[in-house]
Amino acid sequence: MRPAIAFESGMTSLILSVVGSDRPGLTEALAAAVLAAGGNWLESHLSRLGGLYVGSVLVELDAAGVEALRAAVNAVDAQGLEVRIAPAVEAPGPEGAAIRFSLVGQDRPGIVRQVTAVLSALQVNIEAFETRIAAEPHSGAPLFHMEARLRLPAGLPASGVQDALEAISTEIMVDISLEPAD
Repeated sequence: MRPAIAFESGMTSLILSVVGSDRPGLTEALAAAVLAAGGNWLESHLSRLGGLYVGSVLVELDAAGVEALRAAVNAVDAQGLEVRIAPAVEAPGPEGAAIRFSLVGQDRPGIVRQVTAVLSALQVNIEAFETRIAAEPHSGAPLFHMEARLRLPAGLPASGVQDALEAISTEIMVDISLEPAD
């Protein structure tokens, strides 16, 4: 049994986290559940990962429709897609600069940990993060690709992030690039 989520009257935003065996119709079933509860689908990140369908959806609906959404989601759960509901939180607007970060290198354990440790030490917030393995065009060797949207803390220039990442780039044998985000 899921814990109840209490909301004030008016509109509310919720995050639906989903995971299940990938098959046709899952996105439609989820969209139908949101619509049946009177919700509006605002944003989503859904993909096939490790053979599963995973992701998150931001929806908005009248607070009175939360229980209807919960009931509609239970029907989707019965179809093999586990859906969790959490309230979205209002966050203050970003303060520092946004930058796009890219990394490419030979795949090996620890790259994500080392890069995120540097970013964490600088108090850089990771707003979006994606990784993948792709074959190197000439040799077929696995190349690790990382792309992220970073929000710098006020007062930290992009050059400070660049310097800190370059300090570990030779150790982890990767190429990095930073550029202003749109």
